[in-house]
Amino acid sequence: MKVIVDQNKCVASGQCVLSAPEVFDQREEDGIVVLRAETPPEHLAADVRQAVALCPAQAIWVEEQGDEQ
Repeated sequence: MKVIVDQNKCVASGQCVLSAPEVFDQREEDGIVVLRAETPPEHLAADVRQAVALCPAQAIWVEEQGDEQ
């Protein structure tokens, strides 16, 4: 699993941080999402998928192993 964020789309809602604080954080100055872990451990996969689902700006997505580039 590889997590990708588009900071230009982010609306700083913080839903991702609430879902997976080990993977996501927010910049202090503007609240825009930043990644703590681009490739999070497998035990956090469900939390990351929840963050993707909750993102109101659809600024986060996941590439699963085997996804075509």
